[in-house]
Amino acid sequence: MRDARISDLSTLEGETVRLRGWLYNSRGKGKLIFLLVRDGSGICQCVLSAKNVDEAIFENGKSLTQESSVEITGVVQLDERAPGGAELSVTDVKVVQISEPFPIGKKEHGAGFLMDHRHLWLRSKKQMAILRVRHRILKSFRDYLDDDGFFCVDSPIFTPNACEGTSTLFETQYFDETAYLTQSGQLYAEASAMALGKVYCFGPTFRAEKSKTRRHLTEFWMLEPEIAYADLTQVCDTAEGMIRYTIRKVLEHCQQDLADLEQDPETLRGWDKEWPRLKYDDAAVMLMAWKAEGKYESEFQPGDDLGAPDETMLGLHYGCPVMVTHWPVEVKAFYMKRDSDDDTRVLGVDIIAPTAGEIVGGAVREDDHDVLLGRIHDHELPQEAFQWYLDLRKFGSVPHGGFGIGLERTVSWLTGVEHVRECIPFPRTLQRIYP
Repeated sequence: MRDARISDLSTLEGETVRLRGWLYNSRGKGKLIFLLVRDGSGICQCVLSAKNVDEAIFENGKSLTQESSVEITGVVQLDERAPGGAELSVTDVKVVQISEPFPIGKKEHGAGFLMDHRHLWLRSKKQMAILRVRHRILKSFRDYLDDDGFFCVDSPIFTPNACEGTSTLFETQYFDETAYLTQSGQLYAEASAMALGKVYCFGPTFRAEKSKTRRHLTEFWMLEPEIAYADLTQVCDTAEGMIRYTIRKVLEHCQQDLADLEQDPETLRGWDKEWPRLKYDDAAVMLMAWKAEGKYESEFQPGDDLGAPDETMLGLHYGCPVMVTHWPVEVKAFYMKRDSDDDTRVLGVDIIAPTAGEIVGGAVREDDHDVLLGRIHDHELPQEAFQWYLDLRKFGSVPHGGFGIGLERTVSWLTGVEHVRECIPFPRTLQRIYP
C-alpha cells in the first residue's frame, strides 16, 4: 500500500492506495455507499460495499458527515465516468474526525455570508478550482521570466515614500518615524535591475482606495519585472510574451478547473494571438465615436484616464487584450519618461483585457537625474525620501523600464470569475478585514 494524491490515481490502476482527505459529499443507501473524498488535488469517488468490508468499517463510512476528515484505503479502478477518470474500491475507512454540521450547505448563500465564512468557503469545488488556477498563473509568470534570464529580487513592504501618489497610502508608525505600506515594488526593482540587469519582484501591495467595484481590493498581489536597457517595445514584448505563455499553461494544466468554473477553453485560445497596440490618442478617437453613436455611456473626454466602461468597450471591440501606449502626462506617474517626439505624452503602456479591464501598467522610466528631480518637485513630493532613487540616476544611469501585473485581476480574467474578491484566499476590501 502507498499514500497517493487523487490527481495521480489515473496512473495507479490496480494498486492499493491510501487517500487522506475530507468528505466532500456522499450518496447511496443500504449496503452500498459512494463517498466523494477531496484532498486538494481533486475529488475521488470511493465505493464502499458492505459485501467487501467488515461491519465496523462500513459503519465508519456511514458515520461520516460533510467535511469529516478521513483516511480511505482501496484499490484503484479506472472508470471514464468517475471524476478524474478513476475511483477507489474501498477496503478500509479510518475516521480522523467527525465534522460538526458544516455551515455552508447546498442551498444558496448570500455573498456576505460566504465572505464571513471565507475560511470554510475555500473548500468548495469552485473556490478550490480558482486557487489551483491562481497557482498555475503565478508559476507560469515566474517560469517564463526565470527562463528569460530574470532574477527574483523582492522589494520591501515598509517604505518611506509613495510610488504613485499620496492619496491612497496606508500610513503606519514605524518606531519613531512614519512609514507606508507599499503601493508597488517598482522603485526598488529599478535599483535591483541596475545590479542584475533583468529582475522581478512579487509580493502584496496596498492601495487605500475607497472603491467598491468588482475590480478593486485594498490588498492584492503584484508581479513587477524591471529591465535595464529596455525601451517601450521591449516592455510590451515581455508583458505580452509572459501572459500568452501563461494562457497556454493554464489550458495545458487546468482543464478540469476551467470546466468546474464553466470557462470555455476556446475563449482563452482566442486570446493567444498577437495583440493590437494603439496609442492613447487613437483609442480616445474610437471611444468618442462610440459615445456619439450611442454604443455606450461614459464621461470620458480626451486627456482623461480610462474608466471601467471605456476599458470594457476596447476589450469588446478587439476581442482580446489591447495594449494602449503613449498616455497623457497628466494621468500617469512622475517617474515615467516622456516621449521625445511629444512632451505631452509618456512612454507608458496599459494592457486592457476583455472583462477584466487593466491588468498591466508599464512604462519606460525617467533616467535623467535633473529631469526626475524636477518631477519630484512638481508633484510636491519630499526629496529626502527619494534621494536613494535619485542616486540611481547619478551612478551609471541607463534607459530602463518595466511593468506590474495584478495577480487577482489576471485570475479573474482567465477564469471568468466576475469579482476579484474570489480570486484571493482572504480578500481585503473597503469594508472587510475579517476573517
